[in-house]
Amino acid sequence: MPEGHSVHRIARQFRHNFQGKTVRASSPQGRFAEGASVLDGRTITDVDAVGKQMFMHFGDDVWLRVHLGMYGAWDFAGQITTDPTIESAAGRMGQTNQRGTVLADADADADADADADADADTTDADSDTAAPASDAPRTGKRRVAAAGNKRDDVLLGELRDADGEDSVSSIGAPRRARVRMAEQTKGLPENDETFPPEPVGAVRVRLLTDTTVADLRGPTACEVVTGADVQRVIDSLGPDPQHDDTQAAEDRFTATVRKKPTPIGLLLMDQKVVSGIGNVYRAELLFRAKVNPHTPGKLVPQETVRGIWRDWVRLLAIGIETGQMMTMDDLDDEAYRLAMASRADRHWVYKREGLPCRVCGTHISLEEMGARKLYWCPVCQA
Repeated sequence: MPEGHSVHRIARQFRHNFQGKTVRASSPQGRFAEGASVLDGRTITDVDAVGKQMFMHFGDDVWLRVHLGMYGAWDFAGQITTDPTIESAAGRMGQTNQRGTVLADADADADADADADADADTTDADSDTAAPASDAPRTGKRRVAAAGNKRDDVLLGELRDADGEDSVSSIGAPRRARVRMAEQTKGLPENDETFPPEPVGAVRVRLLTDTTVADLRGPTACEVVTGADVQRVIDSLGPDPQHDDTQAAEDRFTATVRKKPTPIGLLLMDQKVVSGIGNVYRAELLFRAKVNPHTPGKLVPQETVRGIWRDWVRLLAIGIETGQMMTMDDLDDEAYRLAMASRADRHWVYKREGLPCRVCGTHISLEEMGARKLYWCPVCQA
């Protein structure tokens, strides 16, 4: 399931290639035919993401809410005129996913990690029961920059895909490309025939402009809603620092955690407590904070809870910028290349069960918490 950074990247793709354009909407699968008829012929005026939820405004009081869930993905095809996820500071990005992003350099030839694991997150708050809000939905403040994560021009000057080839997502002249965006982003076989390509599989909704098409398949939620509905969903979610980076958001997160007897390892996965954190970020945030995941939230010191929030602010921004859940700090250039190319080099504890802790040498533990795999160091996080 996509963690928060992936959904924000998808929203940025839509803002760049669809916002301000009139779309033809259809439901090749048929399950969304009624909703598609409402959207058809309308102009997308805004796209926003909060946690793992994405909202598209089609003018008036018409919105599309999408939650990808465990199996959902967007397929884009057509003329993609810029990076299909974000505009990197250096102008180019490769295909980004858990397999890795190889940074092109004359002296670097890192192999990508072949194990692309996308653990399913089943703890999302997807509430439809809260009282509707009467005002228009708050679209919030979108933050992009990942402070302290800029690399020199040699590193970020050019990114390539895992095979060392220029990605379909390179900046440059408009050209036909196909890319799938979910927890993992990857290029699809290009179709040199007529545009748009025929729908493949059970496409819930197709959004089509003159130059670009987006097909949605396998989502947990895809529905036409009102602005009040959007606000109701947002109000049911915990804060997302890309949506709200105010002190009030930090205070809200801290107060919620500090009043709960629930283990902090479960609280971080509860989308009503904080939006966007999944299994990878949960494990890494707790290790970085040196917090035992079994500690009740109310027993975690206030400054430690605030530190977790501030670390999430930083890691989420890095994830959006790079497309990787990069959680290692202070890497030299070669270590950074390796970490971008291979998950084995970019995390402290995630997927490292049985291996020595990078700090103390103790074997990393693996257990189940809330029906999810939990990775942690029993010494550093004692």
